[in-house]
Formats: sequence, C-alpha cells, structure tokens
Amino acid sequence: MDTKLFDHTILKADATKEAVKKICDEAKEYGFMSVCVNSFYTAYVAEQLKGTGVKTCTVVGFPLGQMSTRAKAAETAIAVEDGAEEIDMVINVGALKDKLYDVVLTDIKEVKKVCGNAMLKVIIETCLLTDEEKIKACELAKEAEADYVKTSTGFSVAGARTEDVALMRKTVGNEMGVKASGGIRDRETAMAMVNAGASRLGTSATVAICR
Repeated sequence: MDTKLFDHTILKADATKEAVKKICDEAKEYGFMSVCVNSFYTAYVAEQLKGTGVKTCTVVGFPLGQMSTRAKAAETAIAVEDGAEEIDMVINVGALKDKLYDVVLTDIKEVKKVCGNAMLKVIIETCLLTDEEKIKACELAKEAEADYVKTSTGFSVAGARTEDVALMRKTVGNEMGVKASGGIRDRETAMAMVNAGASRLGTSATVAICR
C-alpha cells in the first residue's frame, strides 16, 4: 500500500514523549503522510519531523467537539503556531442533531479561518449520525471550504465503516478528501476503506498494516 495514505496516530491520554518519538521515528522510516497527535505534542512532533516530508497533524476540539467555537479557533491558532500543517477538528455533533446548521457551519469556518496554509479535516463522528445527518455534515464541511471530511475520532461507540466512507465520497465528490479512521487495524480493512473512497487513513496500527 502507498504509505502516503496514512496518518500515523497516537492520541491516547497516556501517550508519553517516548511513545510519541517512536511514532515519529516510524513515520520517517516508512514515509507516512503525517503524525497525528494531541496539541500538547505539536511543537515536539514538528521538531522531530522537520525536513523529513512527514507532516505534523494536530486534533482540535477532540474528542467530543462540544467546546465553544472560540476555544476551537484558539486551539487551532496555537497548533499552527507550534508547527501543525494539518488540523483534524471535531464538529459539534449535538448542534448538528438539533439542526443548528449555522452553528456547525460557523464552527468549521472559524477554524478554517485560522488554519492559514494548514489543511483542515472535519471529523463528523459517523457512528452518532443518521445517513441524512452524515450527508448534511459533509455538505456543511464542503461549504466551509474544508479540505477533508473524516469519519471518526476513534473514541466514540464505533469507528469507520465502508458504507459511511462511500456515502461521504458520494456527497463531497472528488473536490474533497475523505479520511477513514477508527478501527482500521489490518491491511484488509485498510484496502476496503480505500476501495470505498477513502483518500487518507488514520490508524495507530500503521506499521503492522504496511508490513
């Protein structure tokens, strides 16, 4: 598999500096697209990956998405300042379910505004949504000019499903990327996600899949 499909991910609460360095070293060895971390490690990862071609990816509003838009924008601005080249933000799922579409749209737009040159991926948490809500979330992300829509945080009740990836791809067309994440632990699952329309995969099992 093309190693550039992968965001090599470490997001657990007990992630140590040593563990993060191991992920960075593996990403450099295999040539993954990015290393995805919580914002505390952004500057450290950016330094570890400097000049390697592997990008620094930081999650924002993670994993629940129900913090204020100002908080998400501030977190994004700090992450970019610390060296993040990609931002994976979580939408306000409750607001989407309440049909407060202006709130969700503004949430994404305000984060996009402070991204600068950093790529923005919008996590819609598919396992909590109906198909209608998944479509609406993708449409809002597209309207806000995000670069990607992403299935899951990996911290909710379920992760990525091929049906959701296919629906997301159908909704956004070829103008946006689709990232599948959550529960991708083997090559067979990874390939199924790509065949369904994923252009990026987020997983902590990246090395095992590529081997």
